[in-house]
Amino acid sequence: MKPLNELIRPNIQALKPYSSARDEYNGADASIFLDANENPYNTPNNRYPDPLQRELKKLIAPIKHVNAEQIFLGNGSDEAIDLVFRAFCRPGIDNVVAIDPTYGMYQVCAEINDINYRKVLLDGDFQFKASDMLAASDENTKLMFLCSPNNPTGNNLKRAEILELLDKFQGIVIVDEAYADFSEEPSFLKELDKHPNLIVLQTFSKAWGCAAIRLGIAFASPEIIRIFNKIKYPYNVNFLTQQEAIHMMQRHYEVQQWITSLLNERKRLIKEFEKLKCCRHIYPTNANFFLTKVTDAKKIYDYLVSKGIIVRNRTNVTLCKDCLRITIGTRPENDTLIEALKKYPENKENEDNV
Repeated sequence: MKPLNELIRPNIQALKPYSSARDEYNGADASIFLDANENPYNTPNNRYPDPLQRELKKLIAPIKHVNAEQIFLGNGSDEAIDLVFRAFCRPGIDNVVAIDPTYGMYQVCAEINDINYRKVLLDGDFQFKASDMLAASDENTKLMFLCSPNNPTGNNLKRAEILELLDKFQGIVIVDEAYADFSEEPSFLKELDKHPNLIVLQTFSKAWGCAAIRLGIAFASPEIIRIFNKIKYPYNVNFLTQQEAIHMMQRHYEVQQWITSLLNERKRLIKEFEKLKCCRHIYPTNANFFLTKVTDAKKIYDYLVSKGIIVRNRTNVTLCKDCLRITIGTRPENDTLIEALKKYPENKENEDNV
């Protein structure tokens, strides 16, 4: 890759970050805090949270087999995605390359930051080639986005192609692993020390069951993490979120049980879904959801809404015409979905004719 100082925006390189009261204090134990203009009442919520989430990072590091200095914590993964644009892409000048279809926030963040967003179409198996990504780039391409397992397709991207991109691209490669806990493929966290241009995104929203606390993780070289910390808002992760995440760290073995249960349910639900007349095809998945082509996505979606069951209609997404994305729920929730679909007119007619 190019040297980091050639990739970072000049104004960010020169930026003197805001220094909060709690950034400046970092040392011996203290019991009296008169530095941050806080209200002394209503402990503990009266105090600003640790701006660098040190305690939480120390707990995450051994579980993820990384150093605490390689961790950035943000308000959902979306904050880290936005920071990458703000750190490396000059508005109106630079561009990024991403696979298509994929997670929609990459393009939204690009447009908010006035960055040209270039799409590389996946093939019929929802796979990409590193050569196609490189061909779409030029001297102003700073970032490349990959999501594996991908959303909304659910499949792992080919590891060899990702590694080739990491070896050949001169800029930053972001691998979004929001759903990696449900995949048998090894995480790209193992590649961090080999590839200084790699950023790996993960989240507490999926396997950890903590979507409500809005906590995302970016793993990268200490140099890139320092850039993120330089430009993030001072107290970007609130105290309540940090405390709940610390609590969840003590339950990581239970999280593994949830993953096993969801994988078993995924297999069972797909088997039942394939029996439905409205099901045309189910695509391979390595996530906690599957993408299925159905006879009429809009009609089936509307029918399920009328039954109080919400899935995701992806028919307007590239390569996903008449496709629904269905998250794996509990066994009773999945059974309710199947029973409702058995009564969908198209499937009901099939049963009546048997």
